[in-house]
Amino acid sequence: MKPAAFAYARPGTLADALAMLAATPNAMPLAGGQTLGPMLNLRLARPGLLVDITRIPELAGVEEEEAALRIGAIVTHAAIEDGHIADPSRGLMPRAAATLAYRAIRTRGTIGGSLALADPAAEWPAVLAALDAEVMLCGPRGRHPHNCAEFATGIFETSLAADEIIETVRVPRLSANARWGYLKLSRKSGEFASALAVAVADPARNYSRVVLGSANGAPLVLAETSRLVAAGRHDPQALQSAIAADLDRAADRYFDEFRRNLLSVAATRAVQQVLA
Repeated sequence: MKPAAFAYARPGTLADALAMLAATPNAMPLAGGQTLGPMLNLRLARPGLLVDITRIPELAGVEEEEAALRIGAIVTHAAIEDGHIADPSRGLMPRAAATLAYRAIRTRGTIGGSLALADPAAEWPAVLAALDAEVMLCGPRGRHPHNCAEFATGIFETSLAADEIIETVRVPRLSANARWGYLKLSRKSGEFASALAVAVADPARNYSRVVLGSANGAPLVLAETSRLVAAGRHDPQALQSAIAADLDRAADRYFDEFRRNLLSVAATRAVQQVLA
């Protein structure tokens, strides 16, 4: 199929892009287009106007702060994978980027686009939630930050308003003694995750978090398992009990036995990488 007719604009500034989105009710921003393109061809998306944000300097920069790195929304997965920007995660973000789809997609897809789409099987929503990152949203009402752990509200649903754009992603720097674990289970390389788990422990910042992706909704923070990781306990039985308790509390996601087992295995292996 071919897309339905739409208008196209490529603004040079963030202010112009926001004005276009505000002036056209069914306008949509276009970044990497690796998901939006197929959706247009299948006519699952029918915008009246595509606002191409790929040439906006404010969205392409990377700013180093003392305690964090601020990454522009249109920075590509490949740029993170290849180390073209600084890495605040001590290897976790390049590792996750390398498992994301195929190389051709990584050279076009963007970190902001992945967060805005909120595909439950995508890597960045879970990874950035585990890193306690935040997005900076901008729109007619100004700029406001939003924690990545709460940004996705459901399957393909976020806190991003129709007239807003993700400007940057702010990722706290992990300390020198921080550890992380990452596991993506999929049928073959390049596919979406059947289960995804990310574990981060940073004792110097008194921070730990375990997050599941591909969990029938927004990234799922495992609170009990996160506390176990913070305690540094490598007790297999206690770990299984904590993961089971966290999954029980997420009963509204309706995991069948197969999916629950996949998520449990992914969480176990990611945590073991941290506590080993």
